[in-house]
Amino acid sequence: MSSSPPTVLLTGASGVLGTALLAELPASCRVTALVHRCPCTMADDQLRGDLTAPGLGLDRETYRALARRVDAVVHCAAVTDFTSGPQAARATNEAGTRAVAEFAADAGATLYHVSTAFVVRHELTRSRLGRDTGTAGARPEDYLDSKRAAEDVVRSFGLPSVIVRPSIVIGDSRTGDISAFQGLHTILLMLMRGLMPLVPLPRASLIDFVPQDLVARTIAALIAADRREGEVWVTAGPQALRAEQVLDTVIDACAGLGLNPPVPRFVGPDMVDRLIRPVFLADGLPERTLRRFDDMLAMTALFADAPEFPTSLGRLPDGPPPLLRSDAEAALRHTLRHLALTKRLGTASGRAPLVPVPEEVSA
Repeated sequence: MSSSPPTVLLTGASGVLGTALLAELPASCRVTALVHRCPCTMADDQLRGDLTAPGLGLDRETYRALARRVDAVVHCAAVTDFTSGPQAARATNEAGTRAVAEFAADAGATLYHVSTAFVVRHELTRSRLGRDTGTAGARPEDYLDSKRAAEDVVRSFGLPSVIVRPSIVIGDSRTGDISAFQGLHTILLMLMRGLMPLVPLPRASLIDFVPQDLVARTIAALIAADRREGEVWVTAGPQALRAEQVLDTVIDACAGLGLNPPVPRFVGPDMVDRLIRPVFLADGLPERTLRRFDDMLAMTALFADAPEFPTSLGRLPDGPPPLLRSDAEAALRHTLRHLALTKRLGTASGRAPLVPVPEEVSA
């Protein structure tokens, strides 16, 4: 990369990290957004393309002209919906990454590929999950399989590249704002609405999340430093909140918002399979309610017995400092407030719990 301000090609510009990154990149950077459905007004230029089409869906001359001027490629675009299925996840997350890597190679540009810290959860694969997921439409293992494959694609090209591995991304650390709610938001919303009478996790499970602006500042620092290799972990690491701390924060924040959801009980996933499902979920529940419960189980599986992730925060030149536990809690409170305002939660919902809670289950 030359000493002049870089020209950046950004995929996923209208997504959670794309919008956050556009706010953090210095004005001297010229950013071209590759858009598919959603326009991007914050970038300097935008091109309509398609990651799953040859040549990024661009005509040959446009492709060549773009390759001549791009110094860095930030690949944020991905299918993150756990219900999308394996084919859709692979098409965008693996094949799309291959197309982006081919472009970076043609441009002689450094590729900053956004992956996920959860790729290290190798037990959470479709072939090794081993647990009954019931009627769940949410399949985190499809997403993780596709992100592992995408990392392999990046490494196979041998081009200058940095793999960025954030943990769960939540809203802005100061406002809670986010362009699209993620899986953790769904769980938080269920807790706030009193729809989760039990949490199928050991109470000490680590819930590692980071605000979107922290991830964006990390990527911006990598580009500014002309970092060309390695893996960068954007995680709370040893400062990650535990499940019981997250729940305490949710309940306390709800009180300040005029909400009074019941405090759910922690139960181990094995208790769900051994007692809750066969005794209380076998008959009588509407299919929609049962599926919602199974989706919740599938999503919380990401955190059950999760390891402490490494973190690169505080080790990057001009990058953000480590995320302190107090910072994580404050960011979570902003996310909860934003979620409550967006969903118009101002009083206790009064809705029935998701499933009945058996007295035999202890906290």
